[in-house]
Amino acid sequence: MPRTTTYLELSQDGAGAHKFYEVTVEGAVVSVRYGRIGADGQSQTSSFPSEAKAQAAAARKIGEKVRKGYAPAVRGQRAARAVTRRQVTSAPSTARAVAPVLWRFRTGAAAFGIHVGEDRCWVGNQAGDVYTVSHGGEVLARYKLPDGVKCLVADDFWIYAGCDDGKVYDLSSKLPFAAYDIAADVDIFWLDIREGVLNVSDRAGGLTVIDHEDEYQWARKSTGEHGWMVRADERAVYHGHHQGVTAYAPDGSGEMWHTPTSGQVLFGWQEEESVYAGTARNVVQRLSKATGVVEATFRCDTAVYACATAPGGRFVFAGDSSSSVYCFDADGTRLWKLGTGGGSALSMQFFDDKLYMVTTDGSLVCLDASPAAVAAAQQGTVPVAADIKSAAALPTYTPATTVTTVTLPPPGAVVVECVQDAGRLRVHVVSDGFEPSWNVQFPRAMRQPGARYVVDALHPAQAGFYRVRGEIRRLV
Repeated sequence: MPRTTTYLELSQDGAGAHKFYEVTVEGAVVSVRYGRIGADGQSQTSSFPSEAKAQAAAARKIGEKVRKGYAPAVRGQRAARAVTRRQVTSAPSTARAVAPVLWRFRTGAAAFGIHVGEDRCWVGNQAGDVYTVSHGGEVLARYKLPDGVKCLVADDFWIYAGCDDGKVYDLSSKLPFAAYDIAADVDIFWLDIREGVLNVSDRAGGLTVIDHEDEYQWARKSTGEHGWMVRADERAVYHGHHQGVTAYAPDGSGEMWHTPTSGQVLFGWQEEESVYAGTARNVVQRLSKATGVVEATFRCDTAVYACATAPGGRFVFAGDSSSSVYCFDADGTRLWKLGTGGGSALSMQFFDDKLYMVTTDGSLVCLDASPAAVAAAQQGTVPVAADIKSAAALPTYTPATTVTTVTLPPPGAVVVECVQDAGRLRVHVVSDGFEPSWNVQFPRAMRQPGARYVVDALHPAQAGFYRVRGEIRRLV
């Protein structure tokens, strides 16, 4: 039986679109593959009663894309998105004592992503591996993403991983899916998310804000490049780059303040009233969120790659380029400096008297940051660190490249539908018990006019939309 394939691309300089759409017809079967140029993308297959109906359906799909600006192209001629991998060096620590490390898990590649929740820790590395580990050091699961993990961010109980392929994956369920697709001309450096609104800082010093519908909201170009810091709250988006920290109004209406820092910003943290910028000139600086005024400076011995605080900012922690970790009190007094016992910390988070770090040697490290443990370490008494291993049968979850189909919704599942709304393709709830006018946060790549999908659960968000929990399956 004859097989025909139509390959289209949409790539716009400066506008962000960098996508392909491929339709293959073989007999009465139509296969569609779509995604970002340079990636394998996702695929869907549909069967029709006859070859003629399959040809007609394919023609409709191609016509829709052509009207949106797609054009015939040759696969492989246009390059994939630009990707910058952070280059860092790590020297041995000069500290005379080693930190009281309780356990260490080696992931196999340099790790930038960390999130510590109530019941587990998350670590993501350059090889695209994300692991979950219990607070006691048991490796629970592995997610295999298609490219290097830039960072991990949490929004309530949703966990997201930003990757080199330009996608931000929702890891809140066993099967991850791409919740956001960043424009191809944005070379991602760091991410933050709040109430479904994604904030992206990039190599050029740009800041891009994307709403829960995965649609562009606004963008700004700060005075500096290399935006390794972005943090957001209800008052502002705080953007750290090589010229300092700039605060923008959440709606993008303008700059609120700009403060030069002592050195290029390499990492950022926030508390309720302050933001913290770790810099290449060996300091962490605390800035007022209201005014941008530098409130305190915490001095390390080499460039600061990571920083974090105890709740309320009562202690400030920092990791430098020489494999040391520091603790300061709120006014900037250094309380201690200890060696990590491994590489330099690239991200860190404090939780329940413990400091969790991910390092240049790819380790997730848990150290006892209680006063008693640190005092003992300064006297040379430290615990024997447990070297954690993952089980051979560790569950591994990968993003689905095809959409599973079902003919009937499973008991308790929720049905949603793609609908045209003011010229845009939205997703609304069909099942009873939900507000039908609210939009559902749903992967744009999966949306097809009139298509219905089944999800395990929906949760309302403060901004008046629903978020998906669980696997997404197409209802046919």
